[in-house]
Amino acid sequence: MDKIIYQRARLRCDSHRAFEMFTVNGLLESWLTALAEVEPVVGGKYELFWDPGDKEINSTIGCKVTAIERDKFLCFEWKGPAQYQHFMNEADPLTHVVVFFMPREDDSVPSTEAHLIHSGWRGSAEWEEAREWFERAWGAAFKELENQVNL
Repeated sequence: MDKIIYQRARLRCDSHRAFEMFTVNGLLESWLTALAEVEPVVGGKYELFWDPGDKEINSTIGCKVTAIERDKFLCFEWKGPAQYQHFMNEADPLTHVVVFFMPREDDSVPSTEAHLIHSGWRGSAEWEEAREWFERAWGAAFKELENQVNL
């Protein structure tokens, strides 16, 4: 059975701004990574670098956008950090992230819910350890995203 990671953030912004938080390099660098090289088109790069001095480790180098509809959803491949790269980064297919942006009409100020689903986890113990690590990492990242947007 393919386990998934699910995270949700409530953002005080319209869906366009929420979408930009995942697709504009400078905005990604404000909450998720040290350096971003993202091309928000199908087949475009979705490369994030946590150690820009060594782009081969702790990065999503080589990952691509797999589907996109501006302000609605974004899908991209994902790789693991150094301790999991020996199996995660060689997997075929790689793990996969989908983020949906859902405007909330019931608020007096514009707000959007960002829903993230990270799938593609295999069944071995090392894969489960990596999934649990990413569950924590995405949780912390989404808290930082809310902090950046909801100032």
